Amino acid sequence: MSGTPRVLFVCVHNAGRSQMAAALLTHLAGDRIEVRSGGTEPADQINPAAVTAMAELGIDITAQVPKVVTPDAVEASDVVITMGCGDTCPYYPGVSYLDWKLDDPADRPLETVRAIRDDIAERVRALIAELLPGTSRA
Repeated sequence: MSGTPRVLFVCVHNAGRSQMAAALLTHLAGDRIEVRSGGTEPADQINPAAVTAMAELGIDITAQVPKVVTPDAVEASDVVITMGCGDTCPYYPGVSYLDWKLDDPADRPLETVRAIRDDIAERVRALIAELLPGTSRA
């Protein structure tokens, strides 16, 4: 992998898990990693509980909008992280895939969404350590 690693997070609705993961990765890695997210069937809006859970960490995702994942976005990525979209997740040879098994935060209480957020945060820290060797897991 040369240059800046490119990561794409994909879930079904691009309203919760993938938005939280993209925001956390951007927050923790800054411009050292290029981050995108998308959904196979985008929702109308970001999950309000995800917005609240992220705001508790000082990360504002209110301006984010669920968007469809495009073949171009997948092909332009070094790593595609799927979250619960199963067979509907796009697959292209030559792209590295990771599947993060995470509960869907849709229609879940804030306490559950916080737990999902914290799980994602741990995985994002590990991803940064893998993609940017020599950086701390702060």
